[in-house]
Amino acid sequence: MSGFAIFARKEAVEIPRTWRIWVLPTILLFFAITGPVMARFTPEIVTAFAGDQLGGILIPPSTYLDSYSGWIKNLSQIGLFALIIIYGGIVSAEAKSGTAVLVLTKPVSRASFIVAKVVVQSAFVTLLVAAGTLVTWGLTLIVFGTAPAGPLWSSALVWLVFGILFVAIMTLLSALIDSTSGAAGAGLGVYVLLSIAGIWKPLGDYSPAGLPGQSAALATGAQVDVLWSALTALLLAVVVVALAARVLDRKDL
Repeated sequence: MSGFAIFARKEAVEIPRTWRIWVLPTILLFFAITGPVMARFTPEIVTAFAGDQLGGILIPPSTYLDSYSGWIKNLSQIGLFALIIIYGGIVSAEAKSGTAVLVLTKPVSRASFIVAKVVVQSAFVTLLVAAGTLVTWGLTLIVFGTAPAGPLWSSALVWLVFGILFVAIMTLLSALIDSTSGAAGAGLGVYVLLSIAGIWKPLGDYSPAGLPGQSAALATGAQVDVLWSALTALLLAVVVVALAARVLDRKDL
């Protein structure tokens, strides 16, 4: 693919110059810092403010697994919603601004433009998830006194596969839909459909639809087979990127 290195360098240089460098990192860092503390003190807070309504029911003390589950829950909900909104204009915004026209009139392939975006932005998301997971891990150790690495890092890795799939999906939707809000809305629709599909056990066990649930289960210390869901998600991401390249190749800029 002609021009991949050039486009990848351009994409990497632009990240610190856009609002993306602030929004997603800030959201993930906030939950990484506050999550373990909230997990530790939530039973005491609930008992203090709603003890009379509990009718004498005792809330069991929280454990490090509650901190892990909170981190994955925040990734799967607010974190993913932020990702979808942020990348709603990953292609269309450059087409509107004229940047895409300037670079794609040169003798470089449009496929390299798409692939470079997905690769660099996936690396960016990977870095953020790794940093947030590391902060969660460290603070969980401080707050609870114990923090086995396995459940947290395995669940975060599984969620990351799902996140990378959505980077690819949003790239395709942004290539198809000129409106950033329209692409973001379509991305949220895809998320809802996958969430519904994951309820059916065969899809939940063997397709990307099962990744959020599997990630949440791993965070609780459960043993879950994620091989097929992860492989199909990565394969689907490749197919989606190829479709996005084809769409852009046929599109008038």
